[in-house]
Amino acid sequence: MEGGSVVIGIHGLANKPPEDEKARWWKTAIREGLARNGAAPERDFDFAFVYWADLRHDTPLDDARNREPYAAADGLGALPRYDPERDAGRTSLTGRLYHRFGRLQAALGVTPLDDVLLEFRLDDLWNYHQDADFRNAARARLIDRLRRHAGRRILLAAHSMGSIIAYDCLRILERAGEDVRVAHLVTLGAPLGLVEVKAAIEAEHGDARVPGNVLAWTNLTDPADVATVAAELRAEFAPSGRGVLPVDVPVINAYRRPDGEANHHKSYGYLRTPEFSDIVLAFIGGTRRAEAGAPEACARSS
Repeated sequence: MEGGSVVIGIHGLANKPPEDEKARWWKTAIREGLARNGAAPERDFDFAFVYWADLRHDTPLDDARNREPYAAADGLGALPRYDPERDAGRTSLTGRLYHRFGRLQAALGVTPLDDVLLEFRLDDLWNYHQDADFRNAARARLIDRLRRHAGRRILLAAHSMGSIIAYDCLRILERAGEDVRVAHLVTLGAPLGLVEVKAAIEAEHGDARVPGNVLAWTNLTDPADVATVAAELRAEFAPSGRGVLPVDVPVINAYRRPDGEANHHKSYGYLRTPEFSDIVLAFIGGTRRAEAGAPEACARSS
């Protein structure tokens, strides 16, 4: 389909429910955020989803095994917006350690913290770097979807490891000279700042910079999310030739499992944050609250 705009999502780590169900939950979470945060309950948008969990797992999660289904957030009204004064102490212990030792890892050329995170907490990402067949198959799915929508304005929402797949695909398309542009890349809970991830980017693509086919990049992170221990991407990625830099925006991922346990990395929590709702409303042409420093405004000024 030519013309118009489309939101494309790509999921992150671990096994997932069946593709249709996962795609439906993603869009439902986005619409929940629009309704609660932006007073836009009737706004709809074209949505496409890139699913790759079946490349690593033989069968999708069924209801009995899914500990983290989509469910509407508790309460009424807008979901919590990050407040730098109130939420300044939200960084996880792992995050505090990484902020202290992450650059030392890079300087020494040894990465014990990354090794633990990748092998034991981010297992799919470990395999992405080790298994070329898996890596190429996952990339092929996103590249195909981006090519199919190349004539449209694209908002690409990439969660967790999906942000790494998205970054690699955009650099590949740029290098090939293909006319595929992303109006706004939004990374959610992205581990792109990890020393080992950056090293893999530099080994394949030559440098860690914003892809030239990205017109704006907003990086949403909950400081309590263990996957985002190296979350300040503006300091890690050089600008594109267009001068675009990542805009790092802290958020509160308020997702809770049915048993009440918090998961600050969960996609649904990120997708319904007020900060992401601001971006989607601006992208699809809706209205939003005029707030100084809102993500879309920051992204355009970069």
